[in-house]
Amino acid sequence: MIPMLTARGAQIPAIGFGTSQLGAKQPGDFTDAVATALKLGYRHIDTAWKYGSEPAVGNGIKKSGVPRKDIFLTTKVSHEYLRAADFARSVEESLSRLQTDYVDLLLVHWPTIDNIPLEETMGALAKAKREGKTRFVGVANFNIALLDEAMRLCPEQFSVLQAEYHPYLDQTKLLAHCRKQGLIFMAYCPLARGGLFNDPVLADIARSKGRTIAQIALRWLIQQEIVAPIPRSSDAKHMAESLNVFDFTLTPDEMQRIYALKRADGRIANPAGRAPAWD
Repeated sequence: MIPMLTARGAQIPAIGFGTSQLGAKQPGDFTDAVATALKLGYRHIDTAWKYGSEPAVGNGIKKSGVPRKDIFLTTKVSHEYLRAADFARSVEESLSRLQTDYVDLLLVHWPTIDNIPLEETMGALAKAKREGKTRFVGVANFNIALLDEAMRLCPEQFSVLQAEYHPYLDQTKLLAHCRKQGLIFMAYCPLARGGLFNDPVLADIARSKGRTIAQIALRWLIQQEIVAPIPRSSDAKHMAESLNVFDFTLTPDEMQRIYALKRADGRIANPAGRAPAWD
């Protein structure tokens, strides 16, 4: 059983299954990967229109046999659809692709790059919640200033901020702000897209624990209490390994050794012209 994190009424599994770029790992329809993840025990599936994975997620949920009510399902509205009417249409289309009447969490994927008033977008996000299209709301890839402004303008309370986080990226300021605001920090790219698999510090800790480097990195995130990583894989063995991180702990010294791996150039997701001024 996966532990749950709680924030502002939302209960979210402490680890989820990500579907960003999964198609590149397993060409074609990756319905089977989603179904396998659910059969292994994952109960949070993270998707987005931008990923192109919503149809496979919907099919994978059906194929898994896991009841929809037992799954925490997240999707996102992309920056192309932040006008109120476009936002509502995007939500409806996502629900259709996912073969569901609602998602559990709806996020704005990136801040606007087209000077669309944030108040308009937040009104559309709140409307989706009031209409039962989503149970909880939040944003992704917002800096602290934008997050605070979005929370001020949205008539519905936020439960989650989703952002990149792994041992090579220092998110101290953003993480502290999420704690202050009572938000769950949902971490994408938790394994730095495989970039940390040859790290000697992580390898040393992994050897001492009899674990994999991926398990050490995920445990480091989970042990920060409000962080819920969403690793992705199309390999059933790796999926299972990522779930097996709740029966050991890292010592304070091991945690600090991993914190010390942060790099000035550690950020991976930083699209030119779309990314905000990061904290």
